[in-house]
Amino acid sequence: MRTFESIYQTKVSDIEVKDAFWSKIQNLIIEEAIPYQEKVLKDEIPGIEKSHAIANFKNAAGQGEDGFYGVVFQDSDVVKWLEGVAYALSVRSNPELEKRADEVIECIASAQEEDGYLDTYFLLKEPEHKWQNLQECHELYCAGHLMEAAAAYYNETGKTSLLKVAERLADHIEARFGPGRVQGIPGHQEIEVGLIKLYKATGAEKYLRLASWFIEERGKNPDYFLEEKKKRGWIHFGMDPEDREYSQCHAPVREQDKAVGHSVRAVYMYMAMADLAMEMKDESMYDACRRLWDNIVNKRMYITGGIGSTAEGEAFTLDYDLPNDTAYAETCASIAMVIFAKRMLDIEAHGQYADIMERELYNGILSGMQLDGKAFFYVNPLEVVQGVSGKQAGYKHVLPRRPKWYTCACCPPNIVRLMTSLGTYAWSEKEDIIYSHLYLGQAADLKKAEIHVESRYPWEGDVCYTVYPKAKKNFTLAIHIPDYIEEFTLLVNGSRADAADKIEKGYLYLRREWMEGDTVRIQFDLKIRRVYANPEVRADTGCAAFLRGPVVYCFETVDQEGPLHAYRIPCDAEVKAYTCSSGILNGMVLLKADGLHMKGWDSLYSETKPFAEKVRLTAVPYFAWGNREEGDMRVWMPEMTGGGREIKG
Repeated sequence: MRTFESIYQTKVSDIEVKDAFWSKIQNLIIEEAIPYQEKVLKDEIPGIEKSHAIANFKNAAGQGEDGFYGVVFQDSDVVKWLEGVAYALSVRSNPELEKRADEVIECIASAQEEDGYLDTYFLLKEPEHKWQNLQECHELYCAGHLMEAAAAYYNETGKTSLLKVAERLADHIEARFGPGRVQGIPGHQEIEVGLIKLYKATGAEKYLRLASWFIEERGKNPDYFLEEKKKRGWIHFGMDPEDREYSQCHAPVREQDKAVGHSVRAVYMYMAMADLAMEMKDESMYDACRRLWDNIVNKRMYITGGIGSTAEGEAFTLDYDLPNDTAYAETCASIAMVIFAKRMLDIEAHGQYADIMERELYNGILSGMQLDGKAFFYVNPLEVVQGVSGKQAGYKHVLPRRPKWYTCACCPPNIVRLMTSLGTYAWSEKEDIIYSHLYLGQAADLKKAEIHVESRYPWEGDVCYTVYPKAKKNFTLAIHIPDYIEEFTLLVNGSRADAADKIEKGYLYLRREWMEGDTVRIQFDLKIRRVYANPEVRADTGCAAFLRGPVVYCFETVDQEGPLHAYRIPCDAEVKAYTCSSGILNGMVLLKADGLHMKGWDSLYSETKPFAEKVRLTAVPYFAWGNREEGDMRVWMPEMTGGGREIKG
C-alpha cells in the first residue's frame, strides 16, 4: 500500500524569486501583463477583441446599462486575472493594484443573487435557463475558477470578501447537486479543482466531498449529456452529446487509461483526481492518474510539452498522432500539465513528473506570451509556413503572430496566475524531507528551513543551495536531477562528495544534520542534444530536434534565407551554442549549426536531383519565436547525409 504523507502547503509569500531568468518573467507579468489585461477586461484598449467581462459584472449588479457581451464563460477571464493579482501582491506590494482588485471583487459580490447563484451570462441573458445546459454553458467551470481566485486572494492577502462570495456560491451548488439531489457533471471540468481549493482555505469538508462526488459521478452514466439535451430542448454551441470521449464521460474515471477528448478539460479533471488521491489517501485514484499521465507523456505529447493535437475540439486524437503544422497545443493545456505534475509530485517524488513540469515551463507555456507581455498565443504550433499558416483551410488556427487578445481569452490570465505563483511549484515539503523540483533562484521560507538558491539555469548548469535550518536540524534535502543530466559534480560545503548511492527516481537525497549556512552545489554541462521522435510519429520521420538543458530550439526564416522546408541538417553537423548579445533575444543562448540549403530548378518536378549548398543555420529558444520578423518556423528539421558544395554565412 502507498503511504500518502501530508504536505506542508507553500504560499507564494513564502518564496521570493531571485532568478536571472524567471525574475524577468515575473517582472514582465506584474509590470506589463497584469495592467494590460486589466485594461482589456475594462474595454480600455481600442482596436483589439472586446472583452466587456468586468462590465458584465457591473451590469449584473445593476451598476451599468447594457446587457451581456462575450462568450458564455466570460466571467472566468476576470476571476483568473484576480487570482494572478492575488499572487502578484505577494510577490510585490502594490496598494493601488490591490485597491482596484478590491473594487472588482466588490462588483462581483454585488452581482451575486440572494441564494448564492452567480453567473453573469444567465443573470443578464437567460435567467430562465440556469443549470439546464451543463455540457455547453459552463456555469460550474466559471464557479470553479471563482473559488480558486477566492482561495488565493484569502491566502495571500487575508481578505475574505471574495471568499464569502465563493462560499455562498459553493453552498448554492452543494444544495442543488450531490447524492440524493440533482445528478449532474460539468461539461468543462474545473469546479472540482475550485472546491478542493476552497476546502483547503476554509477547512469545510463538505466542499471536498462535493468535489469527490463530481469526479466519481463522471462516467457512471455515459449518456448524461444526451439525456440533458433531450430534457432541455435547446442548444448553445451545438456540441455533440453522443461524443462521450470528448467529455471524458465514456467510463468512470478510475477505469480510464487513455487521455481523450478536449485536452484542457481532461487534464483539469486529472488535476482534481490527483488532488483527491492525496487528500483522501486513495491509491486506486492515484493509479488511474498514473495511467493517464503515462499515456499523455509517452504517446500524446509534443516535444515542447504541448498536448491536444487537433483544432477540431481542441482535443487529443490517437497515440503518436502529433502533426507539427496543424498542432493545437493550447497554452492552457500546458499550464494544466504543470499543475497536474505538481500534484503527482506531492504524492510521489519521481523525476518523470518534475521533468515534464520543467519542459512545460520553459517551452510550451512561455511560448504563449510575447516577450513584451502584451500579446498571446492560444495555439502553439511546432511549424509555421508563411502564406499557409493562419490563412489556408485547415491551418487558420495556426497563427504566425500572437494576437493582442481573443474572443475566448482563457490563456492570457492563465499565464498570469501560473507565473506569479511559480515559487509554489519549486518545493514539496513532508515531515522529514524537503524536495526541490526546480532549479529556481530564490529565497524560500519553508517549515524546516530557509533555503537560498543561486541559479544560472537554464543557460548554465550551476545551482547552489544554502541551508538555514530552523528548530529541527536533521532532515533530508532531495534535489531533482533532470533526466538529461548524465554526469554532475556535487559539492557539499565546497568539498566534492560522492552522489552515486544517493540518487533515487531522479532525486538526489542528502540526509544530514544541517548547520547554518551549509551549502550544496550541483554543477553540470549543458550539452546540445539531438533528439529523435519515436518512428510511430509520422510527422517527424527523418527529422531531428535540438535541445539544450530544458530548452527546446526552433528555426525561423528571419535567421535564414527563404522557406525553412528547403533546409536540411547533416547527420554529422556541428552544432554550437553562443549567447546573443543584441536585440530582443539579448542574453539568450542560441545555436549555430552546419546546414544544407536544397536548390534545384524552376519546374514543379524533375528527374534531376536537387543540389545542396552548405550554410550556417541559427536556432532560437522555442519560447521566443515570433518576436521578430514574421516568417516560417519549425522545431523538427529534416536530416540528410553530408553533401553540399560551398559554405554561406
